[in-house]
Amino acid sequence: MQSNVKTLVWLVAAVSVLMVGYYNRGWAGFMLVLGAVVFFILLHLTRVMKILKVASGTPKGRISSAIMLNSKLKQGMTLLQVVQLTRAIGEVQGDPNAPQVCHRWTDPGGAWVDAVFVNSKLQNWQFGRTENPVETSPESREAT
Repeated sequence: MQSNVKTLVWLVAAVSVLMVGYYNRGWAGFMLVLGAVVFFILLHLTRVMKILKVASGTPKGRISSAIMLNSKLKQGMTLLQVVQLTRAIGEVQGDPNAPQVCHRWTDPGGAWVDAVFVNSKLQNWQFGRTENPVETSPESREAT
């Protein structure tokens, strides 16, 4: 619900600014403000596309360190902010159309972070590790 109110506030603000531009400078003011509003929207879309382009180059749900992700997460972050932080799209656990969606990011050592999003906002997350850690190389076995 809060997202709908926020969208409505932005829409009312844009229409108000357009009206002020028209009132002060006529059609020239209206067009100037319209150009500024379109520019703002394009800046936001460019940011989203840049984040998704970086995430598309990484395997789904894979990150370098789940511990670092766990320490950087904050309640209320948007899904886009978490994708920007991880540089990967999380693997969806369960039904993607449910009100609460759980995404999982896993690191090469077998540790993972499950993040629960409600309306694309981070509500809670859980860090976990496998019982038997994955060995990264044969040399590490010989060193012990």
